[in-house]
Amino acid sequence: MKVINVVGARPNFMKIAPLYHALRKEDWAKRHIVHTGQHYDLNMSDAFFRDLRLPDPDFHLGVGSGTHAEQTGRVMMAYEKLLLQEKPDLVIVVGDVNSTLACALATTKICFTQIIKPSSLPAAQPPSYSGHRPLLAHLEAGLRSFDRTMPEEINRIVTDSLSDILWTPSPDADENLRREGIPDEKIIRVGNIMIDSLEMLREEIQRQQMCKQLGLRDKDYAVVTLHRPSNVDTPVVLESICDSLVQISKKIRIVFPVHPRTRKNLISFGFIRQLEETPGILLTEPVNYIRFMSLIFDCRFVLTDSGGIQEETTYLGIPCLTLRPNTERPITVEQGTNKLTTPAKMVKDADTILCADTFSSQVPELWDGRTAQRIIESIKEISGSTY
Repeated sequence: MKVINVVGARPNFMKIAPLYHALRKEDWAKRHIVHTGQHYDLNMSDAFFRDLRLPDPDFHLGVGSGTHAEQTGRVMMAYEKLLLQEKPDLVIVVGDVNSTLACALATTKICFTQIIKPSSLPAAQPPSYSGHRPLLAHLEAGLRSFDRTMPEEINRIVTDSLSDILWTPSPDADENLRREGIPDEKIIRVGNIMIDSLEMLREEIQRQQMCKQLGLRDKDYAVVTLHRPSNVDTPVVLESICDSLVQISKKIRIVFPVHPRTRKNLISFGFIRQLEETPGILLTEPVNYIRFMSLIFDCRFVLTDSGGIQEETTYLGIPCLTLRPNTERPITVEQGTNKLTTPAKMVKDADTILCADTFSSQVPELWDGRTAQRIIESIKEISGSTY
């Protein structure tokens, strides 16, 4: 069975790695990694492959940056050629980036023509033709923020509507799909694949001891990550966030690995010096997955606008403030340690965390590090044990 795993951006790498390693153990699977090149910076892309013990991609489409339409279109054109060349049986797309949507569209529109000429027919009998396409599976299906101003939300909705197999992480994702008319037989809850990646690398993460390398004490600092356009592309919003970070840093030290997009705007808007000159804020370059998770393991709390970090902190029992008006992972708020915040509220919310001794939370069902194996069993069942 030829299986193509599509990755395009850093969050995809963590989601595909445990599944790729699980597929390596199956003699019925011929697996390939296709990297669309949506993220192409060495420090923030190739390093993740090394961390996650992934081989070099079998195919690299080299798409690069651009507008949403440009990026999606270029991925579709390049990936269609690859599909016609490789003719996979199963295509697995993950997450909600533009590459996910583009490869889902290309996969569902492709048609492989197969000549059928049974040996029992006379030699003069003309052959018949049958068209088919690969099965399309979406890993991390069903997540919804219900905010269609987010490009990722459009990518999720369209990808889910096209997919033959929808592997979901939580009960709310199942319900979202049912409300959209997806039949139950397509919905398979497998759990959270991000937890598989974390557990796969736990020993290496703990060996890093990043807080000691930075001269920090365990649980005596907060970690900040910001990259969403709604937070970093508008001067008035970014200025408010910077002012709040300065206030928070008076009570706890802040480690802030700065995303390239965020650094560019901090410089162009004239806010970078304010952060650099604040004694309680340590700005760093982006760090690889293992070093970053080492920072998370030992921090007091996290302030982020990322999606995946909401899940990892819930699993680890670490308080998380998500600087967004909504989240496609509401289970991290309902059951976990996550709380939505705003630039105006983040100082108060940080104070609440710093004044609390304990936090009540629980790990959602099937967030146990065994999601990849459940996906393998799902593929076997869907394929009817043919392979």
